[in-house]
Amino acid sequence: MLSKEQVEHIAKLARIELTEKEKEKFSTELSSILDYIDKLNQAETGKIAAIAQITGLKNISRNDDSGIKNQELREKILKAAPSRKDDYFKVPKILE
Repeated sequence: MLSKEQVEHIAKLARIELTEKEKEKFSTELSSILDYIDKLNQAETGKIAAIAQITGLKNISRNDDSGIKNQELREKILKAAPSRKDDYFKVPKILE
């Protein structure tokens, strides 16, 4: 069972004020929670596979490409740009 001093220390860390009655109550409640956690720690989990999520959903992603497969169309678009550098549009600087 947690001592009154331990409960006061936890309350201080949590930045909450407790009355004497609350300190006694939380001493019992926190002790029972820690006992339960100890039971869970004793469970044999070595043969159980770790899981990250249980829904079965997978992240959908795609390759990062320009989407333009036609090289002639690409060149036509770049030539129509008012200003360009190599294969990129050149735009005025907006941030300093």
